Order: sequence, then C-alpha cells, then structure tokens
Amino acid sequence: MSAPAQGRPSYAAVLRLPYARRTFGATLLGRLSYGMLTLSVMLAVTRATGSYAAAGTIMALFGATSVFLSPVRAALVDRHGPRLALLPMALLYAGLLCALAVASWRPGAPAFLLGAIAAAAGAATPPLGPSMRAIWRELTEEQPLLQRAYSLDGVAEEMLLISGPLLVGALVQIAPPAAGVIVSALLVGVGTFAFVMSPAVRDVRPTAVAKAAAPSEARLQGARALLTPVVVAAGVGLSLGAMDLLVLAFATERHHGDDVVAWVLAALSAGSAVGGLLNGAVNWHIGARVRLPLLAVGLGLALAAAGLAPGVGALTVAVACAGFFVAPALTTAYLLADEVAPPERRTQAGAWVNTAVNAGISGGTAVAGLLAARLPLEVCFALAGSVTLLAALACSVRKPKTASLPLGEGSPSSREPALSKQSSAPSAAPPGSPSTELKSPAGHAPESPPQP
Repeated sequence: MSAPAQGRPSYAAVLRLPYARRTFGATLLGRLSYGMLTLSVMLAVTRATGSYAAAGTIMALFGATSVFLSPVRAALVDRHGPRLALLPMALLYAGLLCALAVASWRPGAPAFLLGAIAAAAGAATPPLGPSMRAIWRELTEEQPLLQRAYSLDGVAEEMLLISGPLLVGALVQIAPPAAGVIVSALLVGVGTFAFVMSPAVRDVRPTAVAKAAAPSEARLQGARALLTPVVVAAGVGLSLGAMDLLVLAFATERHHGDDVVAWVLAALSAGSAVGGLLNGAVNWHIGARVRLPLLAVGLGLALAAAGLAPGVGALTVAVACAGFFVAPALTTAYLLADEVAPPERRTQAGAWVNTAVNAGISGGTAVAGLLAARLPLEVCFALAGSVTLLAALACSVRKPKTASLPLGEGSPSSREPALSKQSSAPSAAPPGSPSTELKSPAGHAPESPPQP
C-alpha cells in the first residue's frame, strides 16, 4: 500500500499516492467539525445560559476530557483498528453534539446539563488527526515523502482552524448558534464514515500482538524516547497559548479594537502555513531529533522579540515570524514521535504529542493572564518565548535514546505490526515492509476545541 516517489518528492506526489486524496479529504471533512465547534458551542451556550462564565466553564470541561483522554482513545484505535474504534466514537460524539444542540437551542437551559453533555462529548472525540497521520505512514515508504505528507496535513489543518469560525459566522446569520453544533456533528459523522470506508483504511485490522504485554524496561525506554517530542510540543503549546492572550493585551494597552487582534493572529496562522509548506519542501540532511530543538529556539526568540515591537505593524511582522516556526516544529515533533514509537503504538505516540500541545495552549493562556496583570508586556513576551527555549535546551542536553521495543524482540525490523492488512497470503509481510496500523499533527494544534 505504498508507492515510492521518483526523484525529489513534491506535495503533488503526496496526493498521487494510492487513495490519498479520498482518505485525506474524508478526514479534512471530519476535522472541519473541530474548527467550527468551539465558536458554535460558545455562542450556543452563552445564548442558552446568559452567562459567559458558564460558557467558559462548559468549554473547559469539553476541552479537559477531549485533551486528556486523547491517548486513551488513540490506544483503542491501535488495539482495535480504525474501523472498529473510530466509527462508534464518531457516532457517539455526533449524537452527544446533537443532544447539546437541542438542549441549548432555546434560552433557559440548565448549565449543569450542558456541562455534563459537553464533558461526555469531549471524552468521545474521535482522533481523526492521529489516525490520518498513521495512514500517511502506511501510504509512504520514503521519509522525505512522509515529511511532505505531514507538512501538508498540518497546513491543511491550520486552514480548517481559520475557515471553521468563518463558516460559523456565516451560519449564525441565518440560524441559531446551536445549528452550528448540529453541522459539526454531521461533518464528523460523514467524514469519519468516509475515512474508515476508504480502501486505505477499510482492510486495516488489529492482530493479537497489540495485546501482548511488553517488558517494563522496554516500556520505560519507549517513554523516555517520546519525551523529546512531547516536551517540545508542550513548550510550543505554552508559548502559543500565552501569545494569544498577550496579543490581546498589547492591542488593549494601545487602545486598538478586536479587529486588530484578529489580523495579528491571522498573521500567525499565515506564517505557520508558509513555514509548514517550506519545511515539507526541504530535503533535510539532519535528523528530526536535531531539527526539533532548533525550530523551538527559533520560535522562542521570535516570540521574545515580539514584545519589543513599538506598534501593531511591527508586532504583526514579529508574530508572523514566530508563526513561521510553529508548523515546522509541530510537524517535526510528530515525525520524531513516529520514528521512536513501535508500530503498535504510533497512534498513541502522536496523540501524546497532540495532548501536550493542547494542554500547553490551555496552560499558557491561563498563566499569561496572571502575568499580564502584574508584569510589563515586554517581560511577559520574553517569558513566553523562554518556555520554548527551555524545552529545547532540556531536550538538547538529554542523551538520545533508541526507539521503544515494547515487544522486546530487538531491532525495529523485528517488530510485528499491531495492525495488518487483511490478506489471503499465509505468510507474514517481509521484514522492512510498512506496517498498517495507526498513529497524529492534528492540530495544531491544534485538533479549538483542542485537536483530538
């Protein structure tokens, strides 16, 4: 199920891979739901309860269960395969979103009921981003082509996070905000169904190996190997979360309107998209383990410099420069997680990186809110940038660990995949052939609600 790229692979070569357009398009349709959901739920709950505090609390409940249970849901995909795991999750998730929409359709809904439904929906969020990135691994057999696939995936996800709120803004002109929640439910249901029915995914099934117990030492080694991408991803998330709030504080301090904030943050996304595309187009001669701290350093320095901006124009340029490193850093973190994870743990490895980013964003926003009220903005920007610098430094001084071998049988070539393509052939795939089980840049990171 893989096709080698001839010469220097391009983004067009990624989309020419067998079933790539169909499979990728299906997940983008489903992931558009995540881009629409945050604003839809915020508007619907605010209208239903009349309280911004209630809306914020309910979104926090949704985000907490979505983010922190992401590795658990990814483990279910690794263990049972995408078709058996993702489709029930998507149906449950869509049903709960519909229930939330019905409950919030008219004013007067009890906040505790909306909170309970939102928390349950977050717990059932299907990990479409991690699953698609695992399929990219199976569709590609060359590392440069995989890098381009991950970069394309990350940039497309960035565009969904921009277009989702715009679609909600258009929808609320003709329908109640709860209608956006229903549309989100339909998108994730249809997108997930189309994804699992794609030939690239349809025949993927788990094997008994996924349930085999791994030696504790091998598990510990795997956890250590995953520390680098997870720590850097968390640092990037903390910096991004802080940046959002600090940009708002910068504009408020200089008596600018909310439209200025939107333009500055749009520059962040634009810079991230450009950086992601260029990162995927470069044939790197240094490994992901070396590139990742360097990209994190670039982000940290650019963010620290943003605090020295004399006005909004300079801030916009500085934020765009910071964004230039965001998508490459996250893409490289996912690539490194994929490299160090054994085949039967790839979906979980990507989910841990995704969880680190989203948790970092939430934590960064909260901490920045406290600091902005007590310290000069220049210091706050410098502290936000220093978080990523410290994460890069911590990972640079660590002695590199080899990849985890949870099955405890030696080299990566001896790892038997946890998910395999159904085949009538009685023999196993030859050594070195790609496995067919799953792994995520949802994203950025992202999967607003936190990208699952």
